[in-house]
Amino acid sequence: MKLTISIPDPLAKAVNALAAHRGLPRSRVIATAIADYVARQAPSKVTERLDAVYALEGGELDAALSAAQRKSLTRSEW
Repeated sequence: MKLTISIPDPLAKAVNALAAHRGLPRSRVIATAIADYVARQAPSKVTERLDAVYALEGGELDAALSAAQRKSLTRSEW
């Protein structure tokens, strides 16, 4: 599929330089970058499983535990 996009000149120059350095077509460099970005945006299986667990169990802290955590943080040096 053909797609027309506009990108800033410095980014286009960087893409051209990378493609030349790697000996790849510019379109392949761009397609690879987009595929990587899309893959990183998709929720991971771990996130999906954690979401499912918290949907069933909830994620609230016990009030006493929460108070103890806050108290211990006030004594800690960061």
